[in-house]
Amino acid sequence: QVQLVESGGGLVQAGGSLRVSCQVSGAVFLINVMGWYRQAPGKQRELVADITRGGSSNYADSVKGRFTISRDNAKNTVYLQMNTLKPEDTAVYYCNAKTIRDRSFWGQGTQVTVSS
Repeated sequence: QVQLVESGGGLVQAGGSLRVSCQVSGAVFLINVMGWYRQAPGKQRELVADITRGGSSNYADSVKGRFTISRDNAKNTVYLQMNTLKPEDTAVYYCNAKTIRDRSFWGQGTQVTVSS
């Protein structure tokens, strides 16, 4: 089993920055891809960014150039640095870990609210 615990969400004004973190525990050796998803009220959960164990990253078009995903394999932690935040970035942000067999594990979510 794999457990994920997010931290770092909060309230920020438009144009500001936040960093969210996700600590992974348990069978971490199974994890290949780690990522961040978000879900705004009334909308489907969407991929924000993900990163492989080797460091290759992928971003949603809406966050390219503003968000940066990084991963510290030694600490079993993945980070999402969010800059130039917009009100439309407001959502619950979920950490996701995928095993080499494509099984997904989810964190409990952390609220990010961007005020205009």
